[in-house]
Amino acid sequence: MESHEIELNGKTIPIKSIRNLCGHNIGLYQIHSGKSVPIVGGGHSADRMEEGELYAIETFGSTGKAIVQEDGECSHYMICDGQENAIPRTDKAAALFKHIKQNFGTLAFCRKWLDRQGQDRHIIALNGLCDAGIIGRHPPLVDSKGSYTAQSEHTFILKPTAKEILSRGDDY
Repeated sequence: MESHEIELNGKTIPIKSIRNLCGHNIGLYQIHSGKSVPIVGGGHSADRMEEGELYAIETFGSTGKAIVQEDGECSHYMICDGQENAIPRTDKAAALFKHIKQNFGTLAFCRKWLDRQGQDRHIIALNGLCDAGIIGRHPPLVDSKGSYTAQSEHTFILKPTAKEILSRGDDY
């Protein structure tokens, strides 16, 4: 990726790999399951891939400084690891949590999806779930102002004698 560039408004801009993001393994109902796969040289990990494991190999590119940070209003939410059976304190929070589990499970979701599903007036209950550590807030990741970022991903499973790419499509 480091050898690529784009042309924007007549100017050639190099693309750099975002250094503080990586690929990861995927567990049963857990999108980030603990093992990391560095995407840049020098990004070492003591984790070893093992047969039967599922991985998301993600490449993130940027025209900026190639380091991202959370910034801005929260855009996505997810049930926190180990909180699938939590018992919220209020009836409204409990009803919203039940809806989230039934419709999204442990996958990420955003507030507009709750609105579209008829879960209006959910902000206080959602904030209560977040404050209780049941739901995690995930604000946007941004690089330097005015930069562009992009992500590409392929998912594979390690088999006894080979890897099987599960995300293979016409673009691969």
